[in-house]
Amino acid sequence: MADEAPAWASMWGGRFSEGPDELLRRYTTSLPYDRRLWLYDLQQSIAHARMLGRQGIIPLEDAQRIVAGLEALAAEIRERPELLQGPDEDVHSALERLLVERIGPSGLRLHTARSRNDQVATDLRLYVRATLDRLDEAAARLQEALLARAEEEAGTVMPGLTHLQPAQPVTLGHHLMAYVEMLFRDRDRLREARRRANVLPLGSGALAGAAFPVDRDAVARELGFDEVSANSLDAVSDRDFACDVLYACSLIMVHLSRLGEELVLWNHPAFGFVELPDRLATGSSMMPQKKNPDAAELMRARAGRVAGHLVALLTVLKGLPLAYNRDLQEDKEGLFDAADQTLLSLEMATELIRSVRFRRERMRAACTGDLLATELADYLTRKGMPFREAHAVVGRIVADLQGTGRTLDRLTVDELRRYSPLFAADAVRCLDVEAALWARRSVGGTAPDSVREAIAAARARLRRMASRQAEAAS
Repeated sequence: MADEAPAWASMWGGRFSEGPDELLRRYTTSLPYDRRLWLYDLQQSIAHARMLGRQGIIPLEDAQRIVAGLEALAAEIRERPELLQGPDEDVHSALERLLVERIGPSGLRLHTARSRNDQVATDLRLYVRATLDRLDEAAARLQEALLARAEEEAGTVMPGLTHLQPAQPVTLGHHLMAYVEMLFRDRDRLREARRRANVLPLGSGALAGAAFPVDRDAVARELGFDEVSANSLDAVSDRDFACDVLYACSLIMVHLSRLGEELVLWNHPAFGFVELPDRLATGSSMMPQKKNPDAAELMRARAGRVAGHLVALLTVLKGLPLAYNRDLQEDKEGLFDAADQTLLSLEMATELIRSVRFRRERMRAACTGDLLATELADYLTRKGMPFREAHAVVGRIVADLQGTGRTLDRLTVDELRRYSPLFAADAVRCLDVEAALWARRSVGGTAPDSVREAIAAARARLRRMASRQAEAAS
């Protein structure tokens, strides 16, 4: 209609004699990215409208008309997502405009007793809650994949490295279980972030609370929040809960980056420990022989991308006075991208672990005799020699073997006794890789039986976590 007011006028135009400059509009609009919050915005608007009607803040018939209109709008947007590609300032104004177009003046009552400040904070917490659940499920799937492969490789011998140098023999199952433990801590962080995010800001208004008899507890119950915010200034102006998500995602990505780095190294012919299936590798446009581990490389790179989003949001928040400032519009794109990339990376890592072929013979061949130096030192210690002295004795043996082409496991008892009379006939038993593995039976050690015990304990923990989450959801 010719006399219809523009969108900006219905939101905040009473104070202004003209609309925003086109450059300002393009610079400030958030609709191109915050429209992904549309369903959360409708969910909270429905709960808010019901509360307004129950409390007599708006006529009950208007509240009912609003709820019906919002439910119909949700179905319509699912069918026609292009409805959210209009000229509006943000997703909140877009949805309000669409509602008023469909149900008329009743829709103008929806914004009673709320501000876009508490509205967007609520939307974002709803998004965070759902996203953290998806991330947790994806992390659990990766744990299951790692556990399955660890069980297959519980007795597979490989060289353990420190400083990227051969150190001691370990089992591949033990190595894979290290990532299972990292993911348990990652999931703890996700659950803690969810707990802190599950607080309802709606009802805080722009900054000072609501001047109407709102029932915030009822809205919290309907939307599944554990509690309502205790301070309206804090509720609308902080995004520490988003930083929690970004921190949790950053550490997940750091762990996936380490896994990716090892797959890249192990895939190199100098190692030859793994072979990737063709469907999870790429080639070269120039060099016909190439088979590149691009997915693992991208996991490394995207860890930096996600960590960068955390730094960006911390930088936005560090200088903001209370309460809401438009700077907070910059909380979303980085958060959305970090969550998307972390979820995708978890899925990619899961598929890589499920599909990679471990080349056991190459791993075993890489366990040279020098990896048994610590076993010899431990042998002398068990015979009564202080460990520091034993360390020095074995160090001299290793030094003398340099350049000879011989390794520790090729020495005879007589040769060992030249360095210490404590070496007896049973010393050669230490110079066996499998014996070295089985000696590490301590809890958390690399002995195959210890690995299998760790796998069983991890699976029991996963079951307990799944049971608790199912109870919480019900």
